[in-house]
Amino acid sequence: MAEKESLDLVQVAPSNNNNPPVCKMMNYGKYKFEQAKKEKEAKKKQKTLELKELRVTPNIEEHDFSFKSKNARKFLEEGNKVKITVRFRGREVNNAKAGEAVLNKFIENLEDISAVEKKPKLEGRNMFIILAKKA
Repeated sequence: MAEKESLDLVQVAPSNNNNPPVCKMMNYGKYKFEQAKKEKEAKKKQKTLELKELRVTPNIEEHDFSFKSKNARKFLEEGNKVKITVRFRGREVNNAKAGEAVLNKFIENLEDISAVEKKPKLEGRNMFIILAKKA
């Protein structure tokens, strides 16, 4: 019957002890194409999380802070995580409290939309935090 209609005979379920095998007449090439198309469509709809980074200095001005804060808010609303890095130059690293104060100011400013994933941490000449969108 499958050959008459120029279709393929595809085994859907193999035979069990008391059941015969189940076969289906279909165009197998078209079926494989549709499956690939569905997988591609599902892949398109996946959202990958990105880690956006903002770099600031410990003596950041108010306008710069508000600009960076606005960008961080936009990134969080898009569903991305935000890494805020304070870079210390020269002897600024001796006064790490200033950098921590800047990071705490970011946390306060964005606390309505974000949760702190990593607390302020000093690594070499950089101190950073990671913020994620609240669930």
